[in-house]
Amino acid sequence: MRIHPRAVDGLTALVPTALACLLGAEAATRGWSPLDPLAWALVALANLPLVLRGRAPVAVLLLVHLSWTALVTLGHWPVVDAPAAMVALYTVAATRPARTAAACAVLLGGTWIYAGVVSGAGTMLSVIGQAVGYPLVLWWFGHGARRTAELTVLLRAEQARRARREAALERVRIARELHDVIAHHMAVINVQAGLARFVFDTDARTAREALTVIGSAGGEALAELRRMLGLLRADGLDETDDAEGPGSPDIPCGADGPGGAPAGRAATEPAPGLDRLEEMVERVRAGGVPVELRVRGTARPLSPGVQLCVYRVVQEALANVLKHARGANAVVELTYLPGELDVSVTDDGAVLARFPGSTGHGLIGMRERAKLYGGTIVVGPRREGGFGVHLTLPAQDQAARRGDAVPE
Repeated sequence: MRIHPRAVDGLTALVPTALACLLGAEAATRGWSPLDPLAWALVALANLPLVLRGRAPVAVLLLVHLSWTALVTLGHWPVVDAPAAMVALYTVAATRPARTAAACAVLLGGTWIYAGVVSGAGTMLSVIGQAVGYPLVLWWFGHGARRTAELTVLLRAEQARRARREAALERVRIARELHDVIAHHMAVINVQAGLARFVFDTDARTAREALTVIGSAGGEALAELRRMLGLLRADGLDETDDAEGPGSPDIPCGADGPGGAPAGRAATEPAPGLDRLEEMVERVRAGGVPVELRVRGTARPLSPGVQLCVYRVVQEALANVLKHARGANAVVELTYLPGELDVSVTDDGAVLARFPGSTGHGLIGMRERAKLYGGTIVVGPRREGGFGVHLTLPAQDQAARRGDAVPE
């Protein structure tokens, strides 16, 4: 749970304020003069500004020390405002450069010694030891907190950079697969155009059918081309260098591995689709994971790109089961609904070490594929136990109305 920094400052200010009130009320029992209204005003002026310590730490420290010095000069117990001064010094050390913090530490030590002199402390050696020891310790811990905060910012920036890079690598990998899909469409168009030209004068029906296929394949090729251009124009793609995209872990996928089409596959060969899910399930079963494939609803034709999206998501999810929950029972379920296609991969295994962190290659790839076709994906532990991946893809006409889901 994250708390707003101002709320943290307010809660922090309550601690020295409460201590000052308790010590001020106890001053008379310790042989000091009781606090009068002016003294209580100085106590409030030394403690309440700590609420603003995060916004102006040096100014707050100076105000605290000024009020503390005035209280000591009036002959009141110096310990009353000491906690506020310590909190102010720690804040400066934790948020400002070392030189500024060192100067403020000297100010605290000097005020401490001044309080000892004015109050007539019996053992000045002890006062001097406290005036040196307390500021030094507060400066050290504040400096450590500042370095930790700086390193945390750098770490988060590095994690964000790596996440952008890995997302860009996944986009390149997906774009390569879409290139194969488009190449297959163009090969189909070329063949059907040749057929239509050959039978145009002798078989009008066959020519009409060929032209229909050309129109359908051309429309799908244009849609996939728009998606591929959207991927290549996405932010962060310039950070990919010449690295290759990562592949899925340790799944016996045979010739059509999770890293996309192998180098030896012809560009005109269709990309893997739903007709090869059973083959993939059999390979996973051979790897030691019992998998059940279920299809619900009335199946309908899907574009090669959508089928490739489903195939890769299921492949990555089963690779995750095979690597992290070997021996668990898994279920792959495809549900055809009127306006969408639901795909889920669930298992009853342990959920530890699944897609560690938000930058796992497999999780990034699944998210990019879902976004590419205007869908959504949910990955995580299931309430009934085990782990699940749920992909929802809209009907192709709805995806087209959304602009193919990837802004160009």
